[in-house]
Amino acid sequence: MTTVQDPSKIRNIAIIAHVDHGKTTLVDGLLKQSQTFRDNQSEMSQDLIMDSGDQEKERGITITAKVTAVQHADYRVNIIDTPGHADFSGEVERTLNLADGCLLIVDAQEGPMPQTKFVLGKALAAELKPIVVINKIDKSGSRIKEVEDELADLFLELAVHEDQLHYPVYYAIGRAGKAWSEIPSDPENSEADLEVIFDAITTHVPAPSVELDKPFQMLVTALAHDTFKGKYAIGRITRGRVKPGDSVTLCKKDGTFTKARIDNVFMSHGVSKSEVQEGIAGDIVQLTGVADAQIGETIADGNEPEALPVIEVEAPTLRIYLGPNTSPFKGKEGEFNTSRQISERLQKELETNVGLRVADDGIGFTVSGRGELHLGVLIETMRREGYEFEVGRPQVVTSVKDGVTMEPVEEVIIEVPAEHVGTVQMELGQRRATLKEQFASPKGVTKLIYEMPTRALLGMRNILLTNTKGTIVMNSLVTGTQPEGSALQQLRPGVLIAFETGVTTPYALQNAEARGTTFVGPAEKVYAGQIIGLNTRSEDMEINVCKTKHLTNMRSSSSDGVVQLTPPTIFSLEQCLDFIENDEVLEATPKSLRLRKKELDPKKRKR
Repeated sequence: MTTVQDPSKIRNIAIIAHVDHGKTTLVDGLLKQSQTFRDNQSEMSQDLIMDSGDQEKERGITITAKVTAVQHADYRVNIIDTPGHADFSGEVERTLNLADGCLLIVDAQEGPMPQTKFVLGKALAAELKPIVVINKIDKSGSRIKEVEDELADLFLELAVHEDQLHYPVYYAIGRAGKAWSEIPSDPENSEADLEVIFDAITTHVPAPSVELDKPFQMLVTALAHDTFKGKYAIGRITRGRVKPGDSVTLCKKDGTFTKARIDNVFMSHGVSKSEVQEGIAGDIVQLTGVADAQIGETIADGNEPEALPVIEVEAPTLRIYLGPNTSPFKGKEGEFNTSRQISERLQKELETNVGLRVADDGIGFTVSGRGELHLGVLIETMRREGYEFEVGRPQVVTSVKDGVTMEPVEEVIIEVPAEHVGTVQMELGQRRATLKEQFASPKGVTKLIYEMPTRALLGMRNILLTNTKGTIVMNSLVTGTQPEGSALQQLRPGVLIAFETGVTTPYALQNAEARGTTFVGPAEKVYAGQIIGLNTRSEDMEINVCKTKHLTNMRSSSSDGVVQLTPPTIFSLEQCLDFIENDEVLEATPKSLRLRKKELDPKKRKR
């Protein structure tokens, strides 16, 4: 890929949207149609090319923002694909300063959702030029005209100045790689490609405003690593030029300066990167040689260093305790289990995960993040890398303002079939949520908009998914803070706790099943104090699940029949975090997730 010598031929665009509205799929189409790959390359037959992480592929979501670039005619178009979940909004905030325009993608059926509002607000505040793409217009429930009206209201609410109220609108079917500037009469059969999107980017998005003849300056927005070249500092050059061998100064967050030398300059092309001889102002480059660079710091000219403002990221809303494993099975399944090893791993995570905060807490750490999914992805990543640790119950991060404790409040938008509305209202009523709006859509789906404290949301998603037979669509977004309310009542029954350490037997589990729901199957190792099931009553109960059947001389013919057991309930990581109470922890190892009481000794526990 040739380097562009003229900044007026560079376009930097961020792709923003609510989760599942089709950002990554549209980027796939742009990559394929710009001849970025040869016809015989595997990427041509792949979907979600940009979602490269294991968890991204498994969960079907984007977790980290990615930068790619395509060549369109004489223009080099840098595309930033951002996550759609509110939990990863730190990724969105840090990458928007790479762009001059944004492609806002909205589902033709769902319309603007909470995260649409969040990302659009951030983009307009950063004065990015918006282009709207109404995607999935082939859906049976698509309502293009209503979505256009809802978007117009949203822009009116969020626009910083009048120019932002004039935005072009395009219509697309992302997965088919088709887009139009007018609503097509028969989208399925009408011939089209994404050429109109490329033209919109080159026409409507302004070229970066830059000063080529001034000293070099670049804000580090992302980091990447490989074993060959070490650390890559990724960012957009705000002014000047950079070549391999240049002497630069790293302006640290604490105000100190460090000298360094640029080894290589790389630029993205599709999913790979290529080495170039020079990077110019306005382009997004990856530099090696600045090993100490952190996100939010400035790499500047060696002789005239000037720091750019540090990226401000919104504060975390949830915190958890994460510390070394203290169970009797410690060290049997994980490779790294000491406090020092966990500390080093969390410090490494802080380099790239800008929405995360870590503080010491005894032998463990308090880790704060944007939500359960944000923290869940970190825990899952560490498990897969061979770490063994224990995690406490998620707690809300509060702040003190004028002597009053303030807690975060969220707007929750729920879409559910009409027959389950009563179930949802009952559950949210128990959690002291306030109903703001309720309206029915023509497809038999009711939309409910609630406002509630973040702590009342914990554990709610899984309960509602179960109670509505998986038909609920729920999204939330932190909207502000309010004085902390009174404590919520415990909504979960008590648990069944293993009485002794040993191996479970079918005979003993049959007895446990009569008391409630079991979480373990036969022939599993358990220890005293481990949670092995959910009681039907509100109190906790100890139960011996390792008891074997004693043989006697007298045997009745019926007593030795085959034991019929119900399969145990297996929780996912997020369900485990939702389940535990304040006196319980989750033991996470590469092979197992075990729920347990903090205090394993029953006598001490009763005290």
